[in-house]
This record gives sequence, structure tokens and C-alpha cells, in this order.
Amino acid sequence: MLGATGALAAGKPSRCAVESFSRSAAALGAAVNITVLHSSRETARAALDAAMAQVRLVDELMSLYRADSQVSLLNRAGVLDDPHPCLVEILDIAREISRRTDGAFDITVQPLWQLYSAAAAARTVPDDRAVREAVRLVDWRSVDVTARRVVLRRPGSAITLNAIAQGYAADRAAAALRKAGITMALVDTGEIAALGHKPDGSCWKIGIQHPRHRDACVAVASLADCCMATSGDYATSFTDDRLYHHIFDPLTGRSPRELASATVVAHSAAHADALATALMVMGAERGLALIRTLAGTEALLVKKSGQIVATSAFPA
Repeated sequence: MLGATGALAAGKPSRCAVESFSRSAAALGAAVNITVLHSSRETARAALDAAMAQVRLVDELMSLYRADSQVSLLNRAGVLDDPHPCLVEILDIAREISRRTDGAFDITVQPLWQLYSAAAAARTVPDDRAVREAVRLVDWRSVDVTARRVVLRRPGSAITLNAIAQGYAADRAAAALRKAGITMALVDTGEIAALGHKPDGSCWKIGIQHPRHRDACVAVASLADCCMATSGDYATSFTDDRLYHHIFDPLTGRSPRELASATVVAHSAAHADALATALMVMGAERGLALIRTLAGTEALLVKKSGQIVATSAFPA
């Protein structure tokens, strides 16, 4: 999901030989920016090529904006033979997070997105009966995954990886950078992966967007060798009052009403991405209780009332 803004804080590098190299693209419906700090132009360029190749691979496999992606093919046919190992891996991660969140994170909510999107085009919202019918198609446990085949067991169901794929792409890009010898970098796929520290030893400073003021931040996170993702009701809203937006409670089929945004810091961008969406559904009390049980994971939540609550070690 789109969330954290990649604003680098100013700082004077202590290693003069280190230069900054950047690459930008578009993938998974978002802008992608990768910045590498290194003394060798050739090493940096090769690393950026490898990182962007991973982002493109994730886009090609998982984007709903591409009719030929493996996710799109799966949704049309209800079955996909010989899935790419990356697709199998992300589906396994999604299942793990669905289990940990008691189903608050659920990749099978795509029928709800389709329902609300069609209603919004007609300038209305779905009635209760239509929502109930769509909810019958939603159940993360109905997706069977093996290395050879993926099956959607409920006819008419469909998946979306929009709440985890951007984070997964950041993880893949970061891994490619590390393999290429990069120790200082910032990956922004819509979700953030920060490698190492900046040359002066300081953390990467990343602004967390205010859910009601586009050009303002609610906090600035200090990141080093960790990842961050934000989910919010402002990213895609079907109504001006933001009561109906792109995040759905899988049980009710309606958008949750307590939180305006949720930001998660974790060692994996895919986990941070999915957990941020789950927290939007779970709400502050249940959500923070869960986060406190997960090692190396912190969260900052903004309620619709404007109140900000966070775990004690959130890095801001």
C-alpha cells in the first residue's frame, strides 16, 4: 500500500568518496525510487540494475494492472499451474500473516474491491445484500498453494496482493543490493527498506504522511537496517468522508472506522506492509497488542479522531 514518504534528512557525509546514485521507475501502481551510496559508480549502477530487475519481476508476476500477470491469470481461471517461486513465497507469507492476525489480513478481499469500485463509479455504495454476497467469497484459508499449483477453491473468488506486493518488492530489491555489495541504500516502492546507516553514521529519516494533510507528516522515523510501511484510509477512498475506502474488514465487508492510518516498522517490508493493513482492520487495542508479541516490530497508529498511539520503541 502507498504510505511513507521517502524524505531523506540532510546530513554531511563523513566519507567524501561516497557518492549517491539513484534510479526511478513505476511498478505495482506506484512510483519506485532506489538510492544507493557507494564509492564506485560501476558497482552502484550494477546494483541498481539488479534491484530494479527484482522490482520488475514482482510487478510482472503480481500486478493487477497487468492482464498477463500470474495473479491476473489465477483470478480469471481459478487455478494456476507452475507458479513462479516468488509467487509461492509471497502467498506463504500472506498466509502466515493471515493466521497471526486471525484473518484481519486477507488477500481474498478482491471481490469486495470490485464491488465497491463498481458502486463508486455509479456514485453510490453497495447495499448490505451485495456486501454479504461478496463476503461469502472471502476466506484466506480457501487458497491452496503448492510449488506446482495454486487453486482458489471458492468459485468466483479472487486475490489481491496490493497490500503486500510493494513491501515484497522492496525486500527483493534490498536483497539484490546487498548481494551486489551495497551496504548503504534506501529503497522506496511505496514501502521502505533502509540498508545500513548514512555515511555520517546517522539513520535514514523518513516522514510518515499525515492522513488528513497531504504535505504534512505526523512523525519522522529513524531507520537503519529495517523496513517501514504505512496503510491509510486516504490512499483510495470511495466516498469523500473516507468511511468507505480500499481497506476492508474481511468479516463484515465494510471499511473499518477507528483508524486513519497505521505504520509498521519491521525487519521485512512485506511483513510491515501486510501488518499495516491488518492493524487498520484490527484497531488500536487489538493491533498494538499483536505488535507487542512480534520481535523487532513496532507500530504507530493515527486514529480518525487525530489521536496518535504507538508502541514504546517506535523509532520516531
